[in-house]
Amino acid sequence: MNTIPDPATTQAPTQAAASPAAAGQDGPADAATTIRAVSGEELLTTAYSLWAYAFQSSPVPDETVERRRTELSSGEEDDSRVNLVAFGGGEAEAVVGGISMRHNVRGSVFPMVGISGVATHPGARRRGHVRTLLTRMHGQMRDSGHVLSTLYPFRQSFYERFGYVGFPKPRHIRLEARGLERMLRVDVPGEVSIHRIGEVFDDYYALLQTLLGERHGFSVFNRAGTVGVAKENKHWIALARHEGEIVGALLYRTNGFGEELQGQQLLTRGPIGRTLLLQWLARHHDQYSSFTFQLPPDERPDLWYVDIAYDDETKVSGPNHSAAMGRVLSVPGLAGIATGGARATVEVVDDPFVAGTWTLDGRGGTLEVTSGSAFGGNGAGTGATARLTSHGLAALVYGVIDPAELMLQGYGTVDAETAQALRTIFPPAAPYLFSGF
Repeated sequence: MNTIPDPATTQAPTQAAASPAAAGQDGPADAATTIRAVSGEELLTTAYSLWAYAFQSSPVPDETVERRRTELSSGEEDDSRVNLVAFGGGEAEAVVGGISMRHNVRGSVFPMVGISGVATHPGARRRGHVRTLLTRMHGQMRDSGHVLSTLYPFRQSFYERFGYVGFPKPRHIRLEARGLERMLRVDVPGEVSIHRIGEVFDDYYALLQTLLGERHGFSVFNRAGTVGVAKENKHWIALARHEGEIVGALLYRTNGFGEELQGQQLLTRGPIGRTLLLQWLARHHDQYSSFTFQLPPDERPDLWYVDIAYDDETKVSGPNHSAAMGRVLSVPGLAGIATGGARATVEVVDDPFVAGTWTLDGRGGTLEVTSGSAFGGNGAGTGATARLTSHGLAALVYGVIDPAELMLQGYGTVDAETAQALRTIFPPAAPYLFSGF
């Protein structure tokens, strides 16, 4: 989760180092600010103290700080994370975290930076810290090969200013037990095994790697960033196998007889894996009243079986229930993604990373990117150039907004001919980010 709004009642703490503050709005840049990466034990008095005030109960107990210090000194710090801190007068005033991840876009896997832990001390807001830190982070991560960036916003309009476009929200459903037992009548080749997650983490992580290569929008932390669920070992995991391959998984906890079975993401590679997992849940239909879990945004549970009974409990609301967002950091870096057979030239404006004129050619089935127009001049009469914001470009790449709607969102202007070409190159799609950060 990222920045939280600035409550009117928030008071700046009297001891900034002890209890710094929540993240906040942007403003004019402060020339006296120093920006640098922070790691190791220095995180405790800079980034972690800001994060604690912004996102946790604070002040943080001394024993929690000492436990974190021990973890840092033991070398358990995740090297996939970069933390940039803005200092003013020697004090940490704002922080932005960037997590190096892998991310599927239309069948190709790219390095992606997940923006997380954006926080600003309340006494240092409206000084441009967030803009300065995000711009630095975007540039630094792009230069190191990261093609895209995603985040979970406290408010979408705040991050829209930085080139991000919204994704569809994953669905959260409550499946009622009644009627589910009919799934047990289906003869499905395969089996389900049940384990504590700590026992089979390698199998679970291997499934995530497989889904990363198969599902648009999917993202995966490195192993060090994922293994925490195994160390905690607080969940059961049902693993569905078909012909020896894992085709589905559900992490879950039970809440007592007659209560709900509380699942996390229902992960499947197709209908066989989904059916096997539903059959596993059906074996509990007399034990639990309902089953809750998350689904990809394009899943259709109403078609799973007849007489299904479920409630869609998907909630979209900031700051804690916002849908994810994404942006492009490098247009040439997108070369190779699967596309439809058309070509178009777009001009991207008002962005420090992707601005320029780009010809996007998908006639070979994968994207080719060249700088400049393929039509000469502005393309008048031979395929007019679309004029896009960086949000408009991201919306097309991720497939979340039709080209004809870009103008309505304020994301660009596209004539009918170019809109059809872009619609062919980038068909509609539903990115499923999966990883939470």
